[in-house]
Amino acid sequence: MPDIFLNAPALFDLSGRTALVTGAGSGIGQRIAIGLAQCGADVALVDRRTDGGLSDTASLVAAAGRKSVQVAADVTSADALAEAVAQTEAELGPLTLAVNAAGIANANPCEEMGEDQYQTLMDINLKGVWLSCQAEARAMLAHGKGGSIVNIASMSGVIVNRGLNQVHYNASKAGVIHMSKSMAMEWVGRGIRVNSISPGYTATPMNTRPEMVHQTKEFENQTPMQRMADVNEMVGPAVFLLSDAASYCTGVDLLVDGGFCCW
Repeated sequence: MPDIFLNAPALFDLSGRTALVTGAGSGIGQRIAIGLAQCGADVALVDRRTDGGLSDTASLVAAAGRKSVQVAADVTSADALAEAVAQTEAELGPLTLAVNAAGIANANPCEEMGEDQYQTLMDINLKGVWLSCQAEARAMLAHGKGGSIVNIASMSGVIVNRGLNQVHYNASKAGVIHMSKSMAMEWVGRGIRVNSISPGYTATPMNTRPEMVHQTKEFENQTPMQRMADVNEMVGPAVFLLSDAASYCTGVDLLVDGGFCCW
């Protein structure tokens, strides 16, 4: 038997680390940002706007006893993201953790979809993740402390959702999954791990609008667990992949889908 046993709970401790979360003003990004603070990290909260939900996130980070900085940045702008990372490091310290959750969703039959609708979604969901990872990794590589990046993809990057005409969304999330694997291999020898999480149908504000009630019932009926995920159920997977508990995991896409992709 080994002489030294790891302290398992300590593997999930993020104390003393600085994290950056895009899309931190609502939904999955907001809840993960709060969860990282509860595990000990100081967190840069990045969203297109700093009013509304982002201030709520900051208040809950403070309630967890951690520091935060609110940054208004468009993830489709390389300059804005570079400035966001610089502000993060100036106020919170060297960046070692990142979660890229900024994204949008909409639907239209493929033959009716306009180029603007397609391109806007791709710019945010795919290009935005690439630019975010690029800015984060540049900082991590520059200070030589390594790091861990988690990108929020979707089970829609693995399967085609029944009844939803969203070819652009599905393609964007498939791109996030494979891009994460590709980045993981580029940086594997330089101390940066890159993984993705692919949530199933999740009860975010976008999916729980009153006009979505009938669609929500369909989501639940199609899922083996017969319910949608709560945003809280994305925190554990994110903390795991970011933490030392996942030190041998890179290039992984973790499905958190209530069993949906089994059928």
